[in-house]
Amino acid sequence: MVYLSLDDYQELKSAMIESYTTMPDAYWRENQINNLISRIFPKGQVVIKVNNQIAGCALSLILNYDEFERQTHLPNKLLEITPSTPTLPMGIYFYGIDVFIKPEY
Repeated sequence: MVYLSLDDYQELKSAMIESYTTMPDAYWRENQINNLISRIFPKGQVVIKVNNQIAGCALSLILNYDEFERQTHLPNKLLEITPSTPTLPMGIYFYGIDVFIKPEY
């Protein structure tokens, strides 16, 4: 496992297209990936490489529940269904936004 870098983008895009064949245009755009790895949560964007080629990927966020609720204005049961962890304070959650493994793996 290694952290995703912007240099991986074209290969990542190809891997996502191969993995999500039933969902047209279901790949992250370069500016979105750049935002995730440079500003939002660099250590939460990882790839699995086999023979130096991307075999899979996991993208994630750290989510502050109070901020999420304030920005989205959506009623949410996140606090009821997601327990706090010893490494994250109450109201802060690790949130997986995408996980895939290329079909050949």
